[in-house]
Amino acid sequence: VAMVDRDTEELHRVADGMENVLAVEADVSDPDQVARMMAETVAGFGRVDALVNNAGVALFSRAGRTSFEEWREVMATNLDGVFLCTQAAAPELARTGGAIVNIASISGLRASTLRVAYGTSKAAVIHLTKQFAAELGELGIRVNCVAPGPVKTKLAAAVHAPEIISAYYDAIPLNRYGEAREIAEAIVFLCSDKASFVSGQTLAVDGGFDATGVGLPALRRENAPA
Repeated sequence: VAMVDRDTEELHRVADGMENVLAVEADVSDPDQVARMMAETVAGFGRVDALVNNAGVALFSRAGRTSFEEWREVMATNLDGVFLCTQAAAPELARTGGAIVNIASISGLRASTLRVAYGTSKAAVIHLTKQFAAELGELGIRVNCVAPGPVKTKLAAAVHAPEIISAYYDAIPLNRYGEAREIAEAIVFLCSDKASFVSGQTLAVDGGFDATGVGLPALRRENAPA
């Protein structure tokens, strides 16, 4: 696995403790760095079997208070990064019949307060997935998308206050946050031969969050089994 990050300290802290991992320092929003990233990966492993576009930044701000600079920072990584990395990886993936998995968000499927930039970037990733699936399919490359719901991560712990966590639990039918491993399992499936005829799809890994809309948690509690 080639692990890519612009946070070089964190990248090497994680990668140095793992086997068969190549740490590549790069910012996916920069075309020149993306080209170098792909060259280093091919030089290190000789081939590319899958691309997971996972790099992302979050911004939680009201629409009227979001500056253009903040908007562009989110779009540069979350959307431009997916575009650039997919373009760079496509020739190598065509040789291996590989797969691409883009990481969007449940915020790309349903609007929410404070997510004008983040949610819009993830909605664009979902459509970009379909665009690339339509064009890269003829090269034998499958392109799919995973839209995680609330997941127990360092980022979530930093931005979700206890009352927000409680509200999410009420709105999610499975009544909990997801685990990072559960998102990884969906990614592995879409990269594998078990998904050999799946392309252009968005898989929400969200505990039923998107399916239920408002969810009416009060009614669910009334009907809970004794």
